[in-house]
Amino acid sequence: MDDKASVGKISVSSDSVSTLNSEDFVLVSRLGDDTPGSSINNASDEEKTGLKIVGNGSEQQLQKELEDVLMDPSVADQVLSGGGSGGGWGDQVTKSTPILGVGKRSQSKSSSECSPSTPIPDEDSVVFNKLTYLGCASVNAPRSEVEALCMMTVLRGQCQLPLDVTLSVPGVSEGTVRLLDPQTSTEIASYPIYKIMFCVRGHDGTPESDCFAFTESHYNSEIFRIHVFRCDIQEAVSRILYSFATAFRRSAKKTLLSGLAPPLTPDSDVFTFTVSLEIKEDDGKGTFSAVAKDKDKNSFKLRPGMDKKVFICVQQTSNKELSIERCFGLLLSPGKNVKNSDMHLLDLESMGKSSDGKSYIITGSWNPSTPQFQAVNEETPKDTFIYMTTAVDLVITEVEEPVRFLLETRVRVCSPNERLFWPFSKRSYTETFYLKLRQVRMERKRNKDTLYEVLSLESELERERKKTTASPNILQSASQGSMVPSPPEDDEEEDNDEPLLSGSGDVSKECAEKILETWGDLLSKWHMNLSVRPKQLPALVRSGVPEALRGEVWQLLAGCHNNDHQVEEYRTLITKESPQDSAITRDINRTFPAHDYFKDTGGDGQDSLYKICKAYSVYDEEIGYCQGQSFLAAVLLLHMPEEQAFSVLVKIMFDYGLRDLFKQNFEDLHCKFFQLERLMQEYIPDLYNHFLNVGLEAHMYASQWFLTLFTAKFPLYMVFHIIDLLLCEGISVIFNVALALLKTSREDLLATDFEGALKFFRVPVPKRYRSEENAKKLMELACSMKISQKKLKKYEKEYHSMREQQEQQEAPIERYERENRRLQEANMRLEQENDDLAHELVSSKIALRKDLDNAEEKADTLNKELLMTKQKLVDSEDEKRRLEEESAQLKEMCRRELGKSESEIKNNGSIIGEYKQICSQLSERLEKQQTANKGEVEKIRLKVEGCEKCSILFNKEGRLKVVKKMKEGNEEETDEEKEGLKNQLREMELELAQTKLQLVEAECKIQDLEHTLGLALNEVQAAKKTWFNRTLTSIKTVTGAQGKETT
Repeated sequence: MDDKASVGKISVSSDSVSTLNSEDFVLVSRLGDDTPGSSINNASDEEKTGLKIVGNGSEQQLQKELEDVLMDPSVADQVLSGGGSGGGWGDQVTKSTPILGVGKRSQSKSSSECSPSTPIPDEDSVVFNKLTYLGCASVNAPRSEVEALCMMTVLRGQCQLPLDVTLSVPGVSEGTVRLLDPQTSTEIASYPIYKIMFCVRGHDGTPESDCFAFTESHYNSEIFRIHVFRCDIQEAVSRILYSFATAFRRSAKKTLLSGLAPPLTPDSDVFTFTVSLEIKEDDGKGTFSAVAKDKDKNSFKLRPGMDKKVFICVQQTSNKELSIERCFGLLLSPGKNVKNSDMHLLDLESMGKSSDGKSYIITGSWNPSTPQFQAVNEETPKDTFIYMTTAVDLVITEVEEPVRFLLETRVRVCSPNERLFWPFSKRSYTETFYLKLRQVRMERKRNKDTLYEVLSLESELERERKKTTASPNILQSASQGSMVPSPPEDDEEEDNDEPLLSGSGDVSKECAEKILETWGDLLSKWHMNLSVRPKQLPALVRSGVPEALRGEVWQLLAGCHNNDHQVEEYRTLITKESPQDSAITRDINRTFPAHDYFKDTGGDGQDSLYKICKAYSVYDEEIGYCQGQSFLAAVLLLHMPEEQAFSVLVKIMFDYGLRDLFKQNFEDLHCKFFQLERLMQEYIPDLYNHFLNVGLEAHMYASQWFLTLFTAKFPLYMVFHIIDLLLCEGISVIFNVALALLKTSREDLLATDFEGALKFFRVPVPKRYRSEENAKKLMELACSMKISQKKLKKYEKEYHSMREQQEQQEAPIERYERENRRLQEANMRLEQENDDLAHELVSSKIALRKDLDNAEEKADTLNKELLMTKQKLVDSEDEKRRLEEESAQLKEMCRRELGKSESEIKNNGSIIGEYKQICSQLSERLEKQQTANKGEVEKIRLKVEGCEKCSILFNKEGRLKVVKKMKEGNEEETDEEKEGLKNQLREMELELAQTKLQLVEAECKIQDLEHTLGLALNEVQAAKKTWFNRTLTSIKTVTGAQGKETT
């Protein structure tokens, strides 16, 4: 089938197969896999860069695609003859390398033709040999390719005992994947297809390129496991993934209905779908805003380098409703008429039905820095456009094959500094598709289901092209424009009687650089002194505040630059209950239905709007929530967060006097109507007289102008400018805008009657100002009209005087009845307040009673604790007295021990003194003896020196000198005197030795006495410490025992 028809081949850009239920599938296979035939160079190399899967069409198309990719004729001969490296596809199995075997029991070959190691366990199954099971592990995200590849790497690196297995993959979704023993063909494990959720292969160029894995739900989807395999021949991995994709297909074998289905009418098999495309960019504030679309050239304006999101909305508009199960592919590619192989998958973020259930919305993220999207990430010259193709593949319950919707749009990549349009309320690109189906029947074992198969799918644009090709006249007219006109934009005139929806209109963010510089200088000066407005501010505001600065300027004009206390108060208010909750909820769905931010029920916009209205109803109890406040709150929400929007709303209601219009039965509002009519009488007298003639009063057409500040019915560009003037000059600008509206519509209103005038105010007037040019002219006229406050005060006095006269002219009974009604209303209000106060009083009494009961319980607990404390105090006093007695006894014992120690010390001291005295006496005696010995020795030495014979025997130092006689034969001389001296000398030496010995003994005794003294002192100290320690120990023991008894 034609590629453009969105029923063609499923594009491929990654390496995984994914299912969202038991039957749906997505196959992704890397481009450039080394499949058989990939090395053959021919003219169709670009078309056969990888494994392609036919997503739609017949079985014949599937077989043809398989022949192109897996069984190239140049390779088929080699495979069938056994020369290929891998097994063949089909019933023939090579014998030399049994990698792949296909077993079909109904068409099985003889055993001699099949490999002996290729078991045929199931009908219509594909068997793969030479696989290694590396193990399994638990995973948290079963459809995450990143986590699957990570676990594949871990198991491949940590596997120590790999297991050789044979893998059997069934051909239908009712089958089971089986792991078999390659030797005995015994089943090791089995996994039903409906439990397998994801398949993935390793990336090329990595060690895991020869691995694949699948995840399955274990134990009723409470646990997810991944099983990892390694293939001995890398090229077989792609074929294994394809076999899984075949098993994941939802439909089994089909047969056409023959004679059972009634004949179809020409249009009964055509289903119409409307597909819308919207692109959003990162605005730098953490959110994504819709990009602008050129109204005249119907093209998106993008900015380079910004993260983007693509939103596709699919809605069926005719024929029997078909159910969209899910989207399994959102693809994008630069260019027009691109090939399937050139499309690139985007990351899917969400999919599902819209809040109203009428459409199906798909969201995908788009990273423009990806090399494949380089063409739509480079700035294009001005007035130059490029094409971009977006495709979405959907699984429809009643249709056999996935359906692809293809959108070709024009885009222009603008400079980052170029001002773009306000992102909200921009219409998306919309295309209508016509899907032609044919009814078929799917036979299964237990039941029969009726399904459709796709015959064709074409877009509105393609139909127009076919018409222009068929008719020369149409071709001539179509040559003036190459595209079908898009739906009318908001600024185009519509000739219907439907009023303009609130929230309509486009607000441009484009602004001249000079104006932005002027505002930048003004804001810089203003921030230096926030209490004083700059002089040039009013003139700039009359020209309109730049859309990009409105949020900041509005807060400064309202005086909300320092509102932290009100922000905290708002966060408290939204937690309280509002008595007007039902009215708020009812009005929220009717506020700005034409605006993207508020149109979704339960969306962020409606949620924030609800909280602001609820908070104000609780904050202002006198007025509460009034119909029309939601429009003003919505305008503020479009420019600032909800906390700041609430603060500005409070300022407008209180400081600008808007809440006064709702007080006292709208008395101030009627005064405003009177002032408007008096101004009309002065500025537009003919229109004033015409309204008098037809009976049209101001309250019949101007109520919403004052109560909602023109926010309910008029386009946003005009509404925003009015709020600019209101915050700068006050609520009196409503008169300027009202008079300008009446003045510009004067001729049309003069030609209407009562009903025509009301219809003119309701429908044509708001639509007239969808044009930005018309709105600018209106605001210029409003700013040029001078309405003094003095004049308004004068008209206000006239109104009050008139009211007083009316009251005086009223009949007394009517006046009393009116006063009675007013008093009854006041009485009812007071009764309501009284009931509220009584309820609060009862609630407070109940709360006080609870607090009192709690206080009494606490008092009882404290009394019990006090009694226990008193008892403990008595016990402590008794213990104190007992310890004091023990302390006195211990002190007495200490005194006795101290006396004994002192007496012992005295005795030891006297002994030591005696020892010292003895030692000193011995020392003196020794010294005397030594002196006497020295004297005697000196006398002897002198005598020896005086004797000639003796002097020879002694040297100068007095020592005995031995003289050897050299002459032999001399006889020894024996001299009595000599012998006597020797004897005397011996006696003196002996006496000296004895004296020295006595001295040593005395010193030893002294040392013994000192040692004894030291021991005595140590014993005294030890005695003191031991007694003190014993005393402390006894005190602690007694104290601890009493504490345990008390406990």
